[in-house]
Amino acid sequence: MSKRVVVAISGGIAAYKIPILIRLLKKGGCQVKVIVTKNALNFVTLQTLQTLSENTVYSDMFSVYNEHITEHISIAQWADVFVVAPTTANVIGKYANAIADDCLTTSLLAFDKQVFLAPAMNTNMYNNPGVKANIETLKKRGVRVISPQTGHLACGTEGEGRMAEAEYIYGVLRDYFAQSLVLKGKNVCITAGPTYEQIDAVRFVGNYSSGRMGFALAEAFAEKGAHVKLIAGPVNLKAIHKNIERTDVKSARQMYDEALKAFESSDIAVLSAAVADYRPKKTFDSKLKKTDTSLILELEPTEDILAELGRRKRENQLLVGFALETDNELDNAKKKLRKKNLDFIVMNSLRDEGAGFGTLTNKVTIVDSFENIHVTDLLPKEEIAEEIVKKVVSILN
Repeated sequence: MSKRVVVAISGGIAAYKIPILIRLLKKGGCQVKVIVTKNALNFVTLQTLQTLSENTVYSDMFSVYNEHITEHISIAQWADVFVVAPTTANVIGKYANAIADDCLTTSLLAFDKQVFLAPAMNTNMYNNPGVKANIETLKKRGVRVISPQTGHLACGTEGEGRMAEAEYIYGVLRDYFAQSLVLKGKNVCITAGPTYEQIDAVRFVGNYSSGRMGFALAEAFAEKGAHVKLIAGPVNLKAIHKNIERTDVKSARQMYDEALKAFESSDIAVLSAAVADYRPKKTFDSKLKKTDTSLILELEPTEDILAELGRRKRENQLLVGFALETDNELDNAKKKLRKKNLDFIVMNSLRDEGAGFGTLTNKVTIVDSFENIHVTDLLPKEEIAEEIVKKVVSILN
């Protein structure tokens, strides 16, 4: 990779994994410098870190053995990326609030390029509202957070908070160096969430879509340098990255209008929204009162956004659709792929446990126009989004 990486180790038991990460980075061609907190040295030794990194470890701000008087500035200027692993709740809190009181935090605040954090802590600590708020603050500033895994923790409990393995962290860094800002200059249109089709003043026809998949896609594309126009139905989610321009809509017709407008200047469009297929033909401004007789609603088809974009698609545009299926899943997805003039389609089945609406995870089958098929494992939606972005990049290349 030929990159210069600072690996900063804070005081958590997961520090024992970091020599493996350093070894992988060195084997991958990186130069590595290590920063440690005093508590980190309870779990890993200076001699081990210096031997593996082939550099002096920065552990004392005022040590006579430091290469520079202002070592925290020099090391920050030297590095291409800064990785804090493990990242304790203490370091997260300090970084979010610009507190610098040791080697690690002073260097971190002096660094102005890409930062990666790999949190590791007890489940209750990780889910503490204050810690969550600090993490969201850092994400908004462009910090990449490598989510902890669920598993056995040092405190003897099971839960979320186990630091990602060294091999996974190395893979994230490798992919970052390979694909960082690979989509810079590209305009991407993404639709997300459900649509609500009004019946009366208080009722609607809708579905269970949370919008998480679409928002994860928006973040993934933005992190690769793209300018993202996110058209969101009614959801309780926030777009974080500064490259995301969000437009909120409610109905299929509103989403249709906004998608057509955005598509004109888009290089890529990914339509992940669960748009209602039908809407009430007649709507009421006031609330309908319940009576003893049946209420019959006549429904009419909504606009087919994906089909219309497929008709308008130019040769230099890439169009991606989604298909949520329950029966004959692959065949139905292939039919939709051809009928809507898509470059590829992302199919998921409600038969797969943990996939579909309202979940944090997904399992998808990606089918392209040449009928190449890629089936993912059940993964967090953020990682599914990365798989989809990789497919887009491979087609563009």
